[in-house]
Amino acid sequence: MPDVRTPARPRPAATGGPSAAELLDFARRTAADAPLVASLPLDPEGRTWIRLEGPGGSEAWLIGWPPGTGTGWHDHGGSHGAFATAAGELTEQSLAAQLPTEGWKTLELADGVDRQRTLPDGRGRAFGPHHVHQVLNLSDGVHAVSVHAYYPPLPLMRRYSRTGPVLRLEEVERPEAWV
Repeated sequence: MPDVRTPARPRPAATGGPSAAELLDFARRTAADAPLVASLPLDPEGRTWIRLEGPGGSEAWLIGWPPGTGTGWHDHGGSHGAFATAAGELTEQSLAAQLPTEGWKTLELADGVDRQRTLPDGRGRAFGPHHVHQVLNLSDGVHAVSVHAYYPPLPLMRRYSRTGPVLRLEEVERPEAWV
């Protein structure tokens, strides 16, 4: 899988910084930058990405999604963020419930917490610091491209597996694993 990235930047303190709405505005404007979107190398097998300079010390990424790929269930370690689809269509499945961040390995989710939305190109969404979701390209043959921004820059990501209503914490990733 091509791995197109820039070196990691120092992480600013978690005070101030852009709001989720400002990150969404950035993601939408960046997603409309056709030359930038076209510069992302696409791989038929795996996701590709380029790290971008986000507004106000935020972390941002341009990501390519081959057909049938996704992130798996995850959170953003307490950062708020936004993403916008630049090409193709993405599906977001999320939980409408705030989960505890520590002290558990397995949770049984209540009925009615599942949400799903489809984001065609030009559409995006912002989210708060306790957001748990997965993003998918459900297309059989069309690549998708999106822009993602987070503030503060991601301190970690928790990855989960899900079987029916049961969510299980599988891994905690740290930023040094992404460079």
